Amino acid sequence: MEEITLRKKESFMSGVLGFIIPTVILVAVVVFFFIGVTQISDSTLDKQEDSLYTAIERDIVQCYSLEGIYPPSLEYLEEHYALVYNKDLFFVDYRPIASNIYPDVTIIRKGKKFIGVNP
Repeated sequence: MEEITLRKKESFMSGVLGFIIPTVILVAVVVFFFIGVTQISDSTLDKQEDSLYTAIERDIVQCYSLEGIYPPSLEYLEEHYALVYNKDLFFVDYRPIASNIYPDVTIIRKGKKFIGVNP
């Protein structure tokens, strides 16, 4: 009688462990996958922000080289120098100081930190 009870307990424990261990492994894999995707997404946004910084800086310098003045507005860069960026992800604060002084530009990732752009 005790033997049957012990076998039932062993069978129950092996059944529970047989269910719990794969479930824990599956949850761990899903968590690691989610963390990896999040890190890749953040890395992509960082690269987009760096590319926007480089594009704005390049267009400002090109405008000054060709026209002899710094661009009067961000819209001017968009119209004449084909500056394109995702306005849903980034806010660009462009403040011209004078036609012969490098403008103050700040890039703000919406919902995140900001990076000031000024040489």
